[in-house]
Amino acid sequence: MDLKYLQTFQTIVKEGSFSKAAVKLNYTQSTITFQIGQLEQELSAKLFEKIGRRMVLTKAGEQLIPYVEDVINSVDKMRCFERDLAKCQDNLRIGVGESLLCYLLPSVLKEFHNRAPKAKLYLHSMNCYDIRDELMNGTLDIGLFYEDVGGYGSNLVTYPFGNYPLTLVASPEIKQDYPDFITPNQKISLPLIINEPNCIFRQIFEQYLRDKAIQLDHTIELWSIPTIKNLVKNNTGISFLPRFAVLDELERGKLTEISTDIMNVRISAVCGHHKNKWISPAMELFIRLVKESTQ
Repeated sequence: MDLKYLQTFQTIVKEGSFSKAAVKLNYTQSTITFQIGQLEQELSAKLFEKIGRRMVLTKAGEQLIPYVEDVINSVDKMRCFERDLAKCQDNLRIGVGESLLCYLLPSVLKEFHNRAPKAKLYLHSMNCYDIRDELMNGTLDIGLFYEDVGGYGSNLVTYPFGNYPLTLVASPEIKQDYPDFITPNQKISLPLIINEPNCIFRQIFEQYLRDKAIQLDHTIELWSIPTIKNLVKNNTGISFLPRFAVLDELERGKLTEISTDIMNVRISAVCGHHKNKWISPAMELFIRLVKESTQ
């Protein structure tokens, strides 16, 4: 039995359709259909059936899922049987919040590659809610995210990755013109420059504005914190960010902090994986380096 047929089956289950699995695996849809046909022939069982326009799992397909997961996990273990990390060729799929990836993770990545040079890290800059969800469904091996994401029950194992203050920042010129973000019931003619709506620190600041009945002019929504900082430095607006992300600019006087009533608010970051995930040598090393980086 060809292992790639099992991997294709697993990908279809995780992605939810043949077409999405084809994109994920960089196959044509005809290749996906052929591989599943071969697997069904070898197992003498129908794994998918067409209901309307969708291909859905049969009862036999549902029963096959845990067996396929066991086989693929066993193959992963065999690939890492050699405990010498210098020879380990493990692949890790890691989802990271953008601010953590930009400012806190580089030293961990550098040390990881020094110790396990043949291991491959597939890094994805992602929203924290998506990281949680993909850890829950097994798409990611490891996630680094802010834990204020509405909970994940007992399905994830997490390790602390620091507790960080947040701050409202502006250019010195903007602060001189708009120094007051504490007095309620204001209308301030400035835009908020921030990440997308599910950004944890955006949600915290927008709730603060609602509580204070402070109305800003509009919101400029961007995905890049370096771009956000450049716009703020150039008097375009204000932003609310983890302090570690703006520490260099604050020290050089390019940005300045504006007082708020949430100056003491902090957010906690974690490194997590699914509770049923097999911890490979490379994964164990990565988690250990994350833990050490916060000590």
